[in-house]
Amino acid sequence: MSNYGATVRDELRTPTRELRRAIPQVYAGYKQLHDAAFAAGVLDTRTKELIALAIAVSKECDGCIAAHAHAAVLHGATPEQAAETIGVTFLMNGGPATVYGARAYAAFTEFYTDHNL
Repeated sequence: MSNYGATVRDELRTPTRELRRAIPQVYAGYKQLHDAAFAAGVLDTRTKELIALAIAVSKECDGCIAAHAHAAVLHGATPEQAAETIGVTFLMNGGPATVYGARAYAAFTEFYTDHNL
């Protein structure tokens, strides 16, 4: 079983905490933007997290993949929904999406399994 999602999150925890201490106002502003963007509206939060997961694959951002895979699970996304979302990235990004898409699906299924034990 992969620990792709948790491993990436753990590796980023300390440097992120240190940077947050150095620029707390920037992080506070980013948190406000995050909370506003992910608030349920016409689109529910699960859908928004799946969109963010697709963008994370497109941007080839492992930390973003881990964060949004986990959040999508917490908001009720299924492995089938994650797979279809990732599939769209193949169309939009070609070959690199097949690499980062596989990473995203591994992280998603890891969090999904842990959440549903």
